Amino acid sequence: MITKEIVVNDTTFKVTLTDQVISQVDNLKSLYATVSDDPENFEQVSSQISSVINDIATAVEPTVSDSYLDGVIQEVFKAVEDKKSEVDKQIKEKDAKISKKKKK
Repeated sequence: MITKEIVVNDTTFKVTLTDQVISQVDNLKSLYATVSDDPENFEQVSSQISSVINDIATAVEPTVSDSYLDGVIQEVFKAVEDKKSEVDKQIKEKDAKISKKKKK
């Protein structure tokens, strides 16, 4: 878990990137992809999208008003991607160290 500060329209928010938040972001991306691939499904998927957005927003402090919601969700997406990239980099570095030790 890591807490990230995000700034939207000069307002600072904090989000804790728990496994649950990361999973919700992944789910939201999947729902967006579903709508992108088949726009006719928007009616069926829109309530799920709204629900997941609200779930993600509850992990953000202070409470996010509607006027900030889109920007906050975008910044949470970026924070999750940054976290995943950081973890991937650490895994690669660890694997490289293990490979070097095996070669010795």
